[in-house]
Amino acid sequence: MTAPTPATAPAAGPADLDWDASGQPRSKHFADVYFSYEDGLAETRYVFLDNNQLAQRFAALTAHEALVIGETGFGTGLNFLCAWQLFIEHAPADARLHFVSVEKYPLSRADLTRALALWPQLAQFAEALLSQYVAVHPGFQRLVFANGRVVLTLLIGDALELLSQLDARIDCWFLDGFAPAKNPDMWTPELFGQLARLSHLGTSISTFTSTGYVRRRLNAAGFKMKRTPGIGKKWEVLKGSFTGAVIDPETRVSSPAEIPTQPAKPWFARPPQATGERHAIVIGAGLAGCATAASLAQRGWRVSVVEQHAAIAQEASGNPQGVLYLKLSAHHTALSRLIVSGYGHTRRLAEGLLKGQDWDNCGVLQLAFDDKEAQRQAQLAEAFPADLVVNLDQASAEHKAGIELASGGLFYPEGGWVHPPALCALQTQHPQVELKLQQQALELRRTAEGWQVYSAGQLIASAPVVILANAAQIKAFSQSAGLPLKRIRGQITRLPATQASRALSTVVCAEGYVAPPRLDEHTLGASFDFHSDDLTLSSADQASNLQLLEEISPQLASALNVGALDPAELAGRAAFRCTSPDYLPIVGPLAHSQAFAEAYAVLSKDARQVPEAPCPWLEGLYINSGHGSRGLITAPLAGELLAAWLNNEPLPVPVDVAEACHPNRFALRTLIRGNR
Repeated sequence: MTAPTPATAPAAGPADLDWDASGQPRSKHFADVYFSYEDGLAETRYVFLDNNQLAQRFAALTAHEALVIGETGFGTGLNFLCAWQLFIEHAPADARLHFVSVEKYPLSRADLTRALALWPQLAQFAEALLSQYVAVHPGFQRLVFANGRVVLTLLIGDALELLSQLDARIDCWFLDGFAPAKNPDMWTPELFGQLARLSHLGTSISTFTSTGYVRRRLNAAGFKMKRTPGIGKKWEVLKGSFTGAVIDPETRVSSPAEIPTQPAKPWFARPPQATGERHAIVIGAGLAGCATAASLAQRGWRVSVVEQHAAIAQEASGNPQGVLYLKLSAHHTALSRLIVSGYGHTRRLAEGLLKGQDWDNCGVLQLAFDDKEAQRQAQLAEAFPADLVVNLDQASAEHKAGIELASGGLFYPEGGWVHPPALCALQTQHPQVELKLQQQALELRRTAEGWQVYSAGQLIASAPVVILANAAQIKAFSQSAGLPLKRIRGQITRLPATQASRALSTVVCAEGYVAPPRLDEHTLGASFDFHSDDLTLSSADQASNLQLLEEISPQLASALNVGALDPAELAGRAAFRCTSPDYLPIVGPLAHSQAFAEAYAVLSKDARQVPEAPCPWLEGLYINSGHGSRGLITAPLAGELLAAWLNNEPLPVPVDVAEACHPNRFALRTLIRGNR
């Protein structure tokens, strides 16, 4: 049988389903079922779990070891839930499961709920999935279950495009999705080449189809495939393993597979894995530090958080309300894609907080305050799905906000506000996290055993790994002094709610923002000052914040009696944000700056060169900083990114986004631009 001619697939978006008389879902576009009408559960367990010997492999996992499963076609999540159930039944308590799945047409939450109701045997796992199945938008989406023991990375969009951006080492493949004749784009040589790139010798693979051209294409990608008895009405299915060699079906001669590879970039390669005690020191207990501590603790690390203040979240992370604010680009830049992924991750974390007191999904409205902004917003509404952002006219925006507004704007229905200290507290409650408060880290020293942290000449902590998450104070350490971090002073204003102001029902942003009341108090702001080092409340900044409120809504300003307020008497809060020159955070392993410049000096003469010299890492030293005003969105996901670096796991963001956030990007740019 020859491969079918590829059909034209619709643009990525929500799945369009029909439901048959027995309540089973069917794809309208592909005219195909999501699972066997006979017994979808039995088919999944046989084709994917048994044929990959997962029960035995789960049982053989050692302490803190993870098995990584990759899947083409998440669909209803049935395969994931079955694998999760089997993992819980057979794996040691300290082992982990990481499941990576790609899906171009994700089910809506309502459709997913209806589909999974067919399997009461999986109810506890389905409920957990549904509880986290919010803000699942295009790109990489990280969902965390069972206190971090089970991680699902959903790649929402085109399979070939997203898998080519995945940095992972897959142990087992589930080739699912619709039948090859119905959905040929999921069964191409190019896609199988990406599966091979992500595999290692011995990676297992299975699929429900036994189609000849699928078997031959997989063989040509380096997998050794064979037909095996099927289940039910399926006579045969395929299973195999990755050997790295092409098997010619005519001559049976083996040759190396032509596996697509990305250019070697030693300055972005993964550093050697830390050995010995799984103990890390995190310096700084703001959003970045607390998120890093949580992600490592969930993976079995003992984490010591060193904080100079008497409590966590005392600097920029201490504001009463932080907005899930998405400043996106219609061109899907690295920053924009990071923001969409981080937005989803933080939004799911917020589900663990007390609604109304510590967070509220009231939505976020960005006003089109001038013609340029209106044009930008129109482009964004075209570039992103309506469940992420929708463009509202003035009347609709006023109805949504509950107040009079000067214009319409973009509305993010899943957005809202979060109390950052509550999120930090949630993330440091893990028993593996130890807080070392009122201890200021001033010096780092490297020894044969690892890193030592000193304060005024006194040793305060030591561990094999240190993560610097103390904002711009990172520059005080000699090892990280060259990072181009800068501080920006910001000030928010706190106003008591009035009977009239309580009508505000969503966060509204323009040049500033105002949030619905938390504990009967509104937060508004925020000022930006690149030059001041004084955190004393400024009456001028208070007055500026009140002016921003007037521009957002004169009616709301009147409801809050702004005209009668004395800026010098208002409550507020000032803190320093920390940002980088390109406004992307700085997340990842740190290299020795002088040795880096020497190892890659040739780049100053020819930027096209890719030297083979390994990167001179400062072994065990990592950075999580530079989140600026977006820390609520980017810092929690950055904690997952650092944990992936340290545990050799699939990265939670595309490769190019991880590179765009990497600390080495600045040293690399300095070399390349040195001769200009």
